[in-house]
Amino acid sequence: MYLTVFLLFSFLFILPDSTYAYLDPGTGSYITQLMIGFIAGGLYLLKVYWQKIVSIFRILFRKPRMTDEKKKTNKRN
Repeated sequence: MYLTVFLLFSFLFILPDSTYAYLDPGTGSYITQLMIGFIAGGLYLLKVYWQKIVSIFRILFRKPRMTDEKKKTNKRN
């Protein structure tokens, strides 16, 4: 833990104050491609596992079933 904090602060002091970097138009299109790819991959993953996700929520939020004994006691009351 202390080593990580020490390394972080030492890197912050070693880095230069200002950097002059050039981002060409290809960088923007690459980032756009990455975002579209992640969204498409996430949607495909959701499509593949949709039934499993729905079944988990059905199990979590289903109403408890009434047994025969509970039905009989409810009819008497």
